[in-house]
Amino acid sequence: MRATMLGRLFNRNAAKRPADLARVPDGARIYAIGDIHGRNDLLQALLARIEADDAARRPAETQIILLGDLVDRGPDSAGVIETAMAMSNSRHISGRKARFLLGNHEEVFLAACRKRDAKTLRFFLKIGGDATLQSYPITRAEYKEMDLEQLADRLPSLVPEAHLVFLESFEDQIVIGDYAFVHAGIRPGVPMSEQKKSDLRWIRDEFTGHRGDLEKVVVYGHTIYDDIEERGSRIGIDTGAYASGKLTAIGLQAGERWYLQT
Repeated sequence: MRATMLGRLFNRNAAKRPADLARVPDGARIYAIGDIHGRNDLLQALLARIEADDAARRPAETQIILLGDLVDRGPDSAGVIETAMAMSNSRHISGRKARFLLGNHEEVFLAACRKRDAKTLRFFLKIGGDATLQSYPITRAEYKEMDLEQLADRLPSLVPEAHLVFLESFEDQIVIGDYAFVHAGIRPGVPMSEQKKSDLRWIRDEFTGHRGDLEKVVVYGHTIYDDIEERGSRIGIDTGAYASGKLTAIGLQAGERWYLQT
């Protein structure tokens, strides 16, 4: 009888996706937010929804994780960074701890500001950095009049050093319970402890095309979907906020998960 019951339980669990069996530690509540890309308006709205959702649930140790790509494409990257800094410095969201992952767009932004060479700056502008720079104190007319060398020379007076230092403090991966939070994904078959930064920030097809189970259930951004993408050991929550107006967060507590959107 016992063997039969255990067999039924095993078969029932085997039919579930890894995410359905994943848990975070007891007493913890996690909210992870997908790619913001300069939409400070949506970030503020989603943080308000998170605050209300968190307050309506039983007390827990709450963390908010931003999955990277705070900057580029949208109209207010500077404002997003300021909001994130406030989350980090003052824990202003009712004492909730905030953590941040470095996305590929932050990587390129930092390289453009630190190196200030034409090649790096050109690539930064090509992937949406023009919107980021124009969220700082420069007019559209000034921006259009400058060549790459002039713009590179202007960077130190545009982007506060505090913004760059803050971005440089971001993490590459966060593992909590059965979940791993990364920006782009992981390389299948490689232990979490051995993942390369370049893969965590840039990988796409090798990760999104993988159909087997992974070491952890991976919550990621980077790849845009029309809506939440739950597949096997992957949960993608980049819903293209800069263009769609839909910014997504996943909530996790014990074995439960839920979603909030703008």
